Amino acid sequence: MTSRLTARFAALAAERRAALVTFVTAGDPDIETSAEILAGLPAAGADIIEFGMPFTDPMADGPAIQAAGLRALKAGMTLTKTLGVIREFRKGNDKTPGDDATPIILMGYFNPIYIYGVERFLVDAKEAGVDGLIVVDLPPEEDDELCLPALKAGIAFIRLATPTTDDKRLPKVLQNTSGFVYYVSITGITGSATPDFGVVAGAVGRIKQHTDLPVCVGFGVKTAEHARAIAEGADGVVVGSALVEAVRTSLDADNKATDKTVPAVLALVGDIAKGARSVRK
Repeated sequence: MTSRLTARFAALAAERRAALVTFVTAGDPDIETSAEILAGLPAAGADIIEFGMPFTDPMADGPAIQAAGLRALKAGMTLTKTLGVIREFRKGNDKTPGDDATPIILMGYFNPIYIYGVERFLVDAKEAGVDGLIVVDLPPEEDDELCLPALKAGIAFIRLATPTTDDKRLPKVLQNTSGFVYYVSITGITGSATPDFGVVAGAVGRIKQHTDLPVCVGFGVKTAEHARAIAEGADGVVVGSALVEAVRTSLDADNKATDKTVPAVLALVGDIAKGARSVRK
């Protein structure tokens, strides 16, 4: 059976456009609002969804996503509940005719998965409808821990490449990567700077010399114009911190959701999607 990720990228290639990959934190600002945002993302323009697993020590994330994780943890979000939200999402999303349901990638750190138990986690994640994993603190040298078991379970393992990943290191990074390659467009934490789009295009071209996998670019994408610039050369555009900030700025003084929270996030996704989709390849 064709995976949801493979099917989605094939469909987008046929449409000659890049994917819009959206990141939101599971449980931010509360479980119910997070589930509502997740349910609305495909219609708003998200082609692939990264669902962040809240963690107390997110070393690669900037202040926006760190704060989102803390809000989610304070609201009682757990990995078990995260899988539950995805399970509920699938009940509606998989009613779409054919094998074109929206792929969901769980993104985060190894500690929550390790505590959950790797074998149990992979069984439960697959059953819930998870298509792939991005675990930023597991290098290729640790593939036995999660990457190889995930691949055996039929869950893609997406690896990060960065501006410091040279041609000597790149084959090792790509060795067991599946689904797509996530190119981090800047050196540093999420949401910290705007990428140099010319440099990014060159980096994407270099990575494509080493792999047939789609290459998606993230970190620093905030606007439709940014998305349009990256879509010129990449197979996908990842937006995260800007969406998490849209959640934060919609909250009340007690960091509780308001009637503006869900519409704010989905409206921004729609705007950025227009930028990404304006480029025909």
